[in-house]
Amino acid sequence: MTPSHSGGIPAPLLCTALDDAARRLNAGGLLVYPTETFYGIGCRADHAEAVLRVFAAKRRAPDMPLPLILASTDQLSLVAALEPAHESAVQRLAAFWPAPLTLLLPVRADLPAALTAGTGKIAVRVSAHPAARALAEACAFPVVSSSANISGRPAVTSAASLDPDLLSFLASGPEPDGVFDPSHAFPEALAPGGGMASTIVEPAGCGSTSTLRVLREGALPLSRLAEVGFTFLP
Repeated sequence: MTPSHSGGIPAPLLCTALDDAARRLNAGGLLVYPTETFYGIGCRADHAEAVLRVFAAKRRAPDMPLPLILASTDQLSLVAALEPAHESAVQRLAAFWPAPLTLLLPVRADLPAALTAGTGKIAVRVSAHPAARALAEACAFPVVSSSANISGRPAVTSAASLDPDLLSFLASGPEPDGVFDPSHAFPEALAPGGGMASTIVEPAGCGSTSTLRVLREGALPLSRLAEVGFTFLP
């Protein structure tokens, strides 16, 4: 039996330093880490093999796209191919970040096809959790952010509650996989708070710079978007 730390996390998986967590991601590993709502699991968004392993770890259906976390709006162009007609709307929406607001945008053609499940669109946000943002910044590339659970099982807000089946998958995989405990690197970082998932919107393809298609009403009220002039398709 592999020695483990608190919460049953195998010792080789646990990492507490940001540079170690980023090293694992840059080497093609999977990483479990906290977000503002739940623990997430992800990888570098441009690593095709690692993206496929996220699906395998979660037992996630391949027709379900994976969302991404950005360090800041500066990373948007690394994953999204913005249409000129939508640039103004995206800039106004991105002004809300970091926030529970996810934008659905056309994806860059050079990213792994599995990310989008063939939709040609990528879901992105700047997380309100400082550790999640710091991971994307340290990797110099956006990271996948899917809930760290086996599909169909509950998402979790503590490392101690991580599914043993998920941990077993990570422990049996390549050395770079890990579980990031940011409490030493980010003493101010709050534990995931649960609650509602992010609001998801997409700039509408109707020639308007202020019309949005709402894919999910979530933690950011649509009234906040309406206050700055956005309208919504019925």
